[in-house]
Order: sequence, then C-alpha cells, then structure tokens
Amino acid sequence: MSKSENSPEKKGKATPKRKDAVAKTKINSITAPVSKADRAKNRESLKAARAEARAAYMRGDQNALPARDRGPVKKFVRDYIDSKRSLGEYFLPLMVIVLMLTLVPSVEIRFFAIILMYSAMAYSVIFGFVVSARIKKLVAEKFPGESTKGLGIYGWLRSTQMRRLRAPSPQKKLGDSI
Repeated sequence: MSKSENSPEKKGKATPKRKDAVAKTKINSITAPVSKADRAKNRESLKAARAEARAAYMRGDQNALPARDRGPVKKFVRDYIDSKRSLGEYFLPLMVIVLMLTLVPSVEIRFFAIILMYSAMAYSVIFGFVVSARIKKLVAEKFPGESTKGLGIYGWLRSTQMRRLRAPSPQKKLGDSI
C-alpha cells in the first residue's frame, strides 16, 4: 500500500482561524438585543413567561407539572390528602414552638417541650404508614392495573407540608369528597 491510499482526502480549504470559528458560535448580532431597552423588554418577556409557567404549575395544569406530579393517579392522591386535615401540616410551626419552649429556664417546661416534639414525630411516622396503606388501597380500587409504587410516600410527604405552601396548590377544600 502506498501512502496516498491510506491518507484521507484533503478538505479543499484552509483551517479557519480560531477567532472566525468562535464568531460563528456566538449569537447572531441581528437577533440579540442591541439597546438597553431591547434587553429590558426581553428580560420582562422572560419574567412574564416564567410567571405564567409558575401559575400553571400552581393551578395543577398537567403540561406544567414535573413528571413526579403528572397523571390522574397523582392528582387523586393530591386531592385525597388535600381534602383531609392532619397534624403533619402543623409539624413545622409546632417545632418552632418547641424550640422556643426549650429556651425557657423551667425544667418542667423544657421536659414538656421535648415530650411534645417526640410525640409529634411518632404521630407523624405512624400517620405516614396509615395514610400510605390507605392511599395504596384506594388507588388499587379506583385505578386497577396502575402501579402504587411511591404513592404512599408521595401522599405522606404532601400531608406533612403546610397547606398554604403545598405545590401544586390544593384543588380540594377541607372536607370535600373525592
């Protein structure tokens, strides 16, 4: 074999200078905002688009939800949890109260605060197992053939969030039937 048989054909043009190659990858100056007003307008339109996407997410629009929250089964779990009250949604404010009570110099009050904290934690864990089993049972009845994997923890974690801070926002009021 000769050397010419193994060598690739020449590309027919010179290798471009680095500055020319970099210039091709940069945004075309025609489409990029030129003035401060154009940049501000672009920033405002992006801000409005993000606000609309956030509003759609909080409304529970299926297209705006992340994969972990999509589908009729997850919507059912959210609605089930949102229609019932639990001690778990008051867990964070309760812990703030416990923290303040532990700062009181009285030994009896500090002891009460610690007992309150451990009881709330125990209740939350027990409630988690109960609500998880109940959710899996209801989903198996209402959506036969659907996987119940992860639904119990999904519902339990939602039940431990304060109602106002849940995302997507609750679509059912307390006491609504599902």
